[in-house]
Amino acid sequence: MIRTQRLAAGVCALLATLAAGLAFPAAAEAGEPTGGANAKVDLVLDVSGSMRTRDIDGGTRMAAAKQAFNEVLDATPEDVQLGIRTLGADYAGNDRQTGCKDTAQLYPVSTLDRTEAKTAVATLSPTGWTPIGPALLKAADDLAGGDGSKRIVLITDGEDTCAPLDPCEVAREIAAKGIGMTIDTLGLVPSTKLNKQLSCIAEATGGTYTSVEHTDELTDKVNQLVDRAADPVVTPVATEGATQCTDAPTLKSGLYTDREEFGQQRWYKVDVDPGKELRASVSVAADRAVNPSYGVLLRAVTVHGREIVRGESAGNGRTDVISTGLRYPKAESDADDAPAETVCLQVTNSFSPASGVKTTPGMPLELTVDVVDGPSKASDVASFGLGRGWWLLGVLVLVGFVAGLLWGWLSRWRVAVWRTN
Repeated sequence: MIRTQRLAAGVCALLATLAAGLAFPAAAEAGEPTGGANAKVDLVLDVSGSMRTRDIDGGTRMAAAKQAFNEVLDATPEDVQLGIRTLGADYAGNDRQTGCKDTAQLYPVSTLDRTEAKTAVATLSPTGWTPIGPALLKAADDLAGGDGSKRIVLITDGEDTCAPLDPCEVAREIAAKGIGMTIDTLGLVPSTKLNKQLSCIAEATGGTYTSVEHTDELTDKVNQLVDRAADPVVTPVATEGATQCTDAPTLKSGLYTDREEFGQQRWYKVDVDPGKELRASVSVAADRAVNPSYGVLLRAVTVHGREIVRGESAGNGRTDVISTGLRYPKAESDADDAPAETVCLQVTNSFSPASGVKTTPGMPLELTVDVVDGPSKASDVASFGLGRGWWLLGVLVLVGFVAGLLWGWLSRWRVAVWRTN
């Protein structure tokens, strides 16, 4: 028992130190923040016939949306360009082909004229179909151009009625373009099918899904999303990894986005100067149904194929994103003109699609690359990533050992006293 307690104390100390030592410091130069004056938001509102339903605070869903929009327009920051797009607002007939084209720009994405925008919203009347997929495609065009953040906020009370143009697939196509566009979704009805579809749309682009059942909740959430668009953000740069290192693109410090198919390998190259340290991390998002038990592997290898260091992580189906990272310090050189070392980064995943799930486009991959000044002794960091934490590990192990001895001595003493009495 005493031996077990000593071992437990030592293991706890080791795990605590490893967790602290392997934590990645914040990237120093990983991308440049954008946003501010160039931020764009397109509010996409469902104006289909079901919005006449009276189940939100005693009024119709359309009335709640109008009230929320009026308050949002009053609170929109001056540096946000905002537009409003509708779906199902104009065609009241039964022709499906026509109804699935019913989306229009009610107010263009531009510097906001609050009076004009409110007047446009006041004219809306619930009418037709629910072409979410076509509306998202058009909204992406509304936000085209510019380097700032781009956000689509979709507000609807029902799932898309215009399949086979699956809005979830549309969202994946938008994300695959690598233009840093986020889609947030808000559902006005607590429906399982609607929740599933809106969650899929949001997750495909790194957005959020929220179910709202009251006017004030809708107002607060839309305001929050519009304000968020004005915050400085780091926009990933689209890149395309190769199937082998020799053909891989050379990346600088920054944030990159790519697509990786199931079981595929993607290769990238990074030049690391002597005295510098490469810090890299990767996240792969399961934006569709996948089988449980999967993993992601990030390897740093030389151009000759020798592995330098690796990071890996496994999942069991309880999370939609899996991430890992690595660090590689390049030792200083006595020569002033020592060349940089080309390091090949390999990203591999072991996801497998659930039955009937499409495998293309690939799953979204986000890669962070950072080349910073290395530690004074690069070999320290190369040893399990602990760096100068070895002394702390030694202290914690020693404390654990001493604590185990004391606990054992006290336990024996208590047993001896008990037997004596």
